[in-house]
Amino acid sequence: MLDRHHDGHHDGHYDVHYDVHYDVHYDVRGSGPLLLVIPGGAGHPMGLDGAVARLSERFTVVTYDPLGLSRGPLDGPVGDQPVEAWSDRAHQLLDSLLPDGQSACVFGSSSGGIVALDLLARYPERLRRVVAHEPPSIGVLPDSARQHAMITEVYEIHRTEGVAAAMARLSAGLEGRSWESDPRPVSAAADGGNTQSGQNVPDSREAQNTPMDIFLGHVLRPFTSHTLDLDALKGLSSRLTLGAGSDSRGQLPFRTASLLAELSGSDFVEFPGGHLGVLQHPVAFADRLAEAL
Repeated sequence: MLDRHHDGHHDGHYDVHYDVHYDVHYDVRGSGPLLLVIPGGAGHPMGLDGAVARLSERFTVVTYDPLGLSRGPLDGPVGDQPVEAWSDRAHQLLDSLLPDGQSACVFGSSSGGIVALDLLARYPERLRRVVAHEPPSIGVLPDSARQHAMITEVYEIHRTEGVAAAMARLSAGLEGRSWESDPRPVSAAADGGNTQSGQNVPDSREAQNTPMDIFLGHVLRPFTSHTLDLDALKGLSSRLTLGAGSDSRGQLPFRTASLLAELSGSDFVEFPGGHLGVLQHPVAFADRLAEAL
């Protein structure tokens, strides 16, 4: 159950407690129609300030932090994150903020885009418009088996070698580049080769439970393996826009977004920048998003 309610008209930081393992944190800025922003990665809203500031000139922007990572590292271990858990809590959050009978706009990027799509498919009564930017729902692709194998490889590299090596493999996979593992330890690559071991080593305890560690270990695989309800999305296509960055053309996230738009019969728009366009070009990205909403 929720233990805090907010009217959505004043800036502030809020925590919501559910009868689950994590407290949800959300930030409210601006005034106007409610826009729920679902960040990518592990849900930490870092780097979104520029875009949110611009959007708050037109919307009451509610930035959703599903694991509360913006408050600092989590105290205990983190399990694999189901898409449905994040969208269920987003729905409960909207119920707490919106009067009966009213609906909101939703924007999600990357893993947040997958949550936005699931939220629309399962709770359409609360959503007026949804924009999903480069959701990596790779199951729709004709080469999905190869892409799932790449994600599994990223997961194993993260488990055995750490965040830096896993991100190098993931970046190559998303961009369609060839990749070969660095035979030196990750730390050696950073300091010129001076290490005490000839083997790659996992991250230190300090690197564990960071947003990137949680993303690679507990979000990436379950989210990219999530099966979207395409039949439901087809019936809601007038409310849905898929987007991708102009710099992502030819890359995995662009392919996924454009194919999802085709399969669902939804609009497709290009945004400034690449997969991280909302961070790279916050004002131009926010303006393009406002147009799509």
